Amino acid sequence: MSDQIQPLLGRIAEALERLAPPPPAAPDFEAARLYQYEVARERFIAAPDYALALDLLVGVERQKNRFVQNLARFARGLPANHALLWGSRGAGKSSLAKAAFMAALKDHPSLRMVELDRDEIAALPRLFETLRGRTERFVVLCDDLSFEEGAAAAKSLKSALEGGVAGPPENVLFVATSNRRHLMPRGHDEGRGLIAVSEDAEEEVSVSDRFGLWIGFPPMDQASFLAAAEAYADRFGLQVPDLERRALQWAQLRGSRSGRVAWQFIRDLAGELGKQLPL
Repeated sequence: MSDQIQPLLGRIAEALERLAPPPPAAPDFEAARLYQYEVARERFIAAPDYALALDLLVGVERQKNRFVQNLARFARGLPANHALLWGSRGAGKSSLAKAAFMAALKDHPSLRMVELDRDEIAALPRLFETLRGRTERFVVLCDDLSFEEGAAAAKSLKSALEGGVAGPPENVLFVATSNRRHLMPRGHDEGRGLIAVSEDAEEEVSVSDRFGLWIGFPPMDQASFLAAAEAYADRFGLQVPDLERRALQWAQLRGSRSGRVAWQFIRDLAGELGKQLPL
């Protein structure tokens, strides 16, 4: 009987091997400088270089200097802090992270950026382990991060940044952008008791405390908004006599002032004047 069972078990094993998905291919980080991480297939998808120049980010000089200094230390292999860029929408948080990375490449060509979707933050520990020990140095970016689904994702983030017994990877810098300083959704404690609310507050602080560098982006005032619009117009040769008035009208129609709104105004103006923009 055993002579008959052994060949059968062998065929079953072979069939299971054929059904099993192939192991993920080793990542190729020579194809590009920016990548998107596809969690389901554990693969890195090459993305084009980010085109916005760092000097085009106007009105955020203090934030720019702090982030660039921290990134430069990391790129040189010196101690650096994981960074949380938080504040008003359209202030340039994500643009700063990507533009500063592109600028740093000039002196540190082995840098790579990997973008992780905020809904896949639970995969962060696995991603860190994939990148650990490689010769490249990685900036892992998670844009518009918040924990709408509760504590599980927050615990994954804390686990990744602490690194467990092995510690966090020395060659990985994590950067998150968020509209909220403590990352948690507003109203997540509605209908809960005082003890639960207190525990939620502790959880919020414990998550954001994992970032050694907090950089805030307050709402843009009128002077900064006009400076941004004028800098863009000068850079791309868009000359109109009433630029300031038109920029303010554009902001009024949008109901906000930000670097993003200033750039949208410039795109509209360039289209009106029949001029191309590099972005």
